[in-house]
Amino acid sequence: MKKQNHSTVSEFILLGLTESHELQILFFLFFSIIYISIMLGNLIIIFVVKLDPQLHSPMYFLLANLSFIDMSLASFATPKMIYDLISEYKTISYEGCMTQMFFLHLLGGSEMMLLVAMAVDRYFAICRPLHYKHIMSHSVCIRLALLSWTTGFVHTMSQMGFTVTLPFCGPNVVDSFFCDLPRVIKLACTDTYILELLVIANSGALSLFCFTLLFISYGIILMTVKHHSSRGSSKAMSTLSAHITVVVLFFGPCIFIYMWPFSSVSIDKLLSVFYTIFTPLLNPIIYTFRNKDMKKALRKYICL
Repeated sequence: MKKQNHSTVSEFILLGLTESHELQILFFLFFSIIYISIMLGNLIIIFVVKLDPQLHSPMYFLLANLSFIDMSLASFATPKMIYDLISEYKTISYEGCMTQMFFLHLLGGSEMMLLVAMAVDRYFAICRPLHYKHIMSHSVCIRLALLSWTTGFVHTMSQMGFTVTLPFCGPNVVDSFFCDLPRVIKLACTDTYILELLVIANSGALSLFCFTLLFISYGIILMTVKHHSSRGSSKAMSTLSAHITVVVLFFGPCIFIYMWPFSSVSIDKLLSVFYTIFTPLLNPIIYTFRNKDMKKALRKYICL
């Protein structure tokens, strides 16, 4: 293998969530159910948005894209983690490890920017309703979705560009259930202090930048909603509360991991589980139960 020219490590050992055999069995059953629920929940949203003409609007187009990203985000590491819970040898190949890190930052960066795009959509829908259909055309929605994926791709390439060139020749134990970039970099046989700072700065800056944009945009929207009629305000607030809840659930763990220097391994694992498994599960639940149009469409197709 030519890869061995710069790396004597052909695989990494993942310590997982726990060493307790009883907890591993419990987690295996629990996360298997969670993963199936994630896939079913987000697939239902995608198909309902596709099939129901009443949901052919920019907001639901972006929501379907969010569901696709959530399904992918839950799949880059969760099936491997579930398998490792009942496996004696919890290893991952060098190529598999690099692939996990690539998709984590691709999907994470894409979802951050997509949430910004959804906030832009809500801004024009509420603050510029007369111009909304003209501004948020189908082509604009496609451009926003492409911008989200482009942001994720640029973000992950800026991280992986130097990671794949690092020499790994010593320890190969990763104290996590997937290949987490900051932990893998520390295993390189070279001084990686500057690279670790760059990783934290890159991910932290993107998280903080997107969160700040969202905070400002939703602040403006909420101020605008106050001046609307009570009926319109109630409907807008219902939609906004769902969006804001998703934003907080997604960005909270990300910002904490990359910007809080005193977090422990156990806290990082808990937060990693939250944004890679529970957030993709909560998103369809939040958008389904807080959205009247989505509930109406679901009832219609369930009754068929």
